[in-house]
Amino acid sequence: METTLLIMAAGIGSRFGGGIKQLAPVGPNGEIIMDYSIHDAIKAGFNKIVFIIRKDIEADFREVIGNRIEKICENANVKVEYVFQSIDNIPNGISVPEGRTKPWGTGQAVLAAKDVVKEPFAVINADDYYGKEAFVKIHKFLTSEVKSTDFCMAGFVLKNTLSENGGVTRGVCKVNENGYLTDVVETSDIVKTENGAQTNGQDIDINSLVSMNMWGLSPEFMCTLEKGFDEFFKTISQNPLKAEYLLPIYIGQLLREDKVSVKVLETQDKWFGVTYQEDKEFVIESFKKLIDEGVYNSDLFIDL
Repeated sequence: METTLLIMAAGIGSRFGGGIKQLAPVGPNGEIIMDYSIHDAIKAGFNKIVFIIRKDIEADFREVIGNRIEKICENANVKVEYVFQSIDNIPNGISVPEGRTKPWGTGQAVLAAKDVVKEPFAVINADDYYGKEAFVKIHKFLTSEVKSTDFCMAGFVLKNTLSENGGVTRGVCKVNENGYLTDVVETSDIVKTENGAQTNGQDIDINSLVSMNMWGLSPEFMCTLEKGFDEFFKTISQNPLKAEYLLPIYIGQLLREDKVSVKVLETQDKWFGVTYQEDKEFVIESFKKLIDEGVYNSDLFIDL
């Protein structure tokens, strides 16, 4: 059975180099976070990788990442494709508002892959490390439980996603007794404290499950997402230059309308990301520890 990993990488800057956080070397041989996600996805059983990028960074992306990954994937019998997020890839009859310079958000990014993704798929951010467990659980769901309106998401324990260097925004999940998502509450400025975590001076349960934008979705969802994008343009008149069509917001809307279900797959793995420049050293040390513990080989892809 085919399963696809869809990697949202359109946010990578057009100037490649050490200043672009998605490309910061974090492994012993210059591996970036995306390498570890691709490795874990292939080991879990995903057999197609689709990169969502922008056309203006295609040549640089292929040179720095794509060509290398394509060779690795070819050896592992995994297909690689590229799709492009563009500001003017919008519904017929709609014009880009004058002064608008940025694309339309993660919902539009996923839609960019609608012509190449015809199988169950997972969506991740390019610059987040999710750990092995989440990929295994989502792949199992996609090959056994997914239906046209039955989805899943990885639920990370809040304490495993906090930064030592400042506040973070997390989607705090509300989950029913059967393990299904009922709501995601976007919560900003969550800071680590001596006894747990706080947001705006209020304690927050560090064992809460949070969404890190890692979803397992059906191919039929692409049609639903496209319809939602049409509806989105009826709502942007008050903020045409900054309004965004965001994947978790739209899935939350579908949940409230009782049109989909989302099973929350809890993972105990620690999430890593470079939210702050100071996070980079922590991430490097964390990968070194995972290698020392035997979770990864120092030559990352040798076991594929």
